Amino acid sequence: MSGAPTRRLLLAGGLVCEGTSGTAEPARADVVTEGDRIIEVGIGLDGDEVIDCAGQLVLPGLIDCHVHLFLTSLDLAAQVRAPFGLAFYEAARNAALTLAAGVTTVRDAGGADAGIRVAQERGLIAGPRIQTAISILSPTGGHADGSQPSGCSVPFLFGPFPGRPAGVVDGPEEIRKKVRELIREGADVIKVAVTGGVLSPRDDPFHAHFRDDELTVLLAEATAAGRPVMAHAHTPAGIKAALRAGVRSIEHGTVLDPEAVDLMAKKGTWLVPTLSAGHAVLDPDGIGASLSAEQLGQGRRLAAEHLASLKLAIDAGVPIAMGTDAGVAPHGDNLHELELLVDAGLTPARALHAATGAAAKLLGLYDELGTIQPGKRADLVLVRDHTPAGGADHANGVGPLDLTNLRARVTTVLQGGRRVHTSALAAQPGNAVAHPDTHAHR
Repeated sequence: MSGAPTRRLLLAGGLVCEGTSGTAEPARADVVTEGDRIIEVGIGLDGDEVIDCAGQLVLPGLIDCHVHLFLTSLDLAAQVRAPFGLAFYEAARNAALTLAAGVTTVRDAGGADAGIRVAQERGLIAGPRIQTAISILSPTGGHADGSQPSGCSVPFLFGPFPGRPAGVVDGPEEIRKKVRELIREGADVIKVAVTGGVLSPRDDPFHAHFRDDELTVLLAEATAAGRPVMAHAHTPAGIKAALRAGVRSIEHGTVLDPEAVDLMAKKGTWLVPTLSAGHAVLDPDGIGASLSAEQLGQGRRLAAEHLASLKLAIDAGVPIAMGTDAGVAPHGDNLHELELLVDAGLTPARALHAATGAAAKLLGLYDELGTIQPGKRADLVLVRDHTPAGGADHANGVGPLDLTNLRARVTTVLQGGRRVHTSALAAQPGNAVAHPDTHAHR
């Protein structure tokens, strides 16, 4: 027996941001979905059910290329006191907050085992689609080493458990085995720390991790298994070692010099700046309140150079994708990164592209996600347009893109054609309201 015919959902009359480039401004269009796919984009389309998008921006589902769903607090004492299983429930909540912000896909940069990805795929939890690195690889004394100044060893951020192996490795053969172990456990991407970090207890972000022979083996094993490599990298020596080895993306890239930027541009290596993390670390009313004087000092030292480094990359044409380091920055506040990217020198259209089409390309998902085009998955976000009066040519169906306070303006989130979040804004006059239309809207 055949099932009931799939109904056509029409998103009518919105300003559509296709996500296909960093130059296009929003344009008036209708979008039709059927099942989990976008099937038409154009003017005067029809559907069985209608969402009136007048006064709305219609965005592709947003993509955050650097999150930590299993990270909720940086308070080490609180982590030690928490029951083991609590982190899984917190991760599910963090995933739901992320989805409600309009982020329908994420790359988890350490902490999330394959289980949460499978739970989301099976509909057991609400959350974005997940690619995960599972663990972070670093050497003894590096970013993933939880040895404390007291001599105690407290797992830094992500302790090992079945399905999430410890990430401390030394020498080519240990690295070879660990990469294979992570792939066995279901890693979609390999995450390596090639410099120290701001928050880890016993390293320095200006020190390079791993030697060339170690990174060569890491890349060889990952490449053989078809896994890209993302590199936590703050400063030039580690960044350039990672670039020589052939990583796909530099995460943070806080201190870039001209040689590193030139190498990134020539190789087409992606930069994921995670500006949100730097802001969060220095927020005295946020996570900054739980950090040590040493951690805050390192954060300030790096923040002083971050914007200048990003400008170098922008001017050189380095491909940029959005990532927030959510977990360090608050979960659910992911879209603030877009404003920070604009403040750093990207146009609003290019900043949005960094979170849509560009991010999908980085994650190898461009055939399925990242743009509003027929055949793509129907991940869509409706956002109240608050373009200043006179700033948009609404009569001709076009307008400038404004990313200010974007999270507060999200009204509706669709993932795979299903409405997975509707805010109170959606019920207000002039915002998206769904209704069946038996006469087919035209």
